[in-house]
Amino acid sequence: MHMKKIGVMGGTFNPIHIGHMMLAEAARDEFSLDEIWLIPTGFSYMKNPRDVLSAEERYRMTCLAVKDNDKMRCLDMEIRRQGRTYSYETMEELKDSFPETEFFFLVGADCLFAMESWKFPERLFRACSIIAAVREGTDMPKMERKRLELEQRYGAIIFLFSFRNLEISSTDIRERIYGGKSIRYLVPDIVMRYIEKNGLYKY
Repeated sequence: MHMKKIGVMGGTFNPIHIGHMMLAEAARDEFSLDEIWLIPTGFSYMKNPRDVLSAEERYRMTCLAVKDNDKMRCLDMEIRRQGRTYSYETMEELKDSFPETEFFFLVGADCLFAMESWKFPERLFRACSIIAAVREGTDMPKMERKRLELEQRYGAIIFLFSFRNLEISSTDIRERIYGGKSIRYLVPDIVMRYIEKNGLYKY
């Protein structure tokens, strides 16, 4: 029986942009994943809540971004969870709900140096493999050493893959909207129209 391979990409998605979409698609292609599931965070304890749009609005935008791609799905499991959102809980819940699926958690490679400070990293590593996207110009030997260290300490399975540098960030997009500048081609058109229609990020 074919073991389904699913990539999971979490994030604030405030808002989701072309860089997120390109990274998801590149990972799906590189690792022959069947699908990518995007999961907007509910309450992110690493962000200032004043800077983050409501979970419902971010979820709607993420769903709009992927609605025409049958290889991507948007899940609301984290925005439905009360209190703080932890990656290990999400991945354990997915593993329990889909036991015949192999899950890959997609992160930026810099996260490898922060993961040990996350809540129960050993449980996250048990629940899934990690795909870490390495930007061009990154010190690869340093990344390889960290990968090996995490694998030896936690029994983690970590894959590194190169991904082009894209100077796109949600922070910059929000600032452009606030300043009355165009965000065309930085976010999917359907997301841009949703932002404009609802007057988002004009605070």
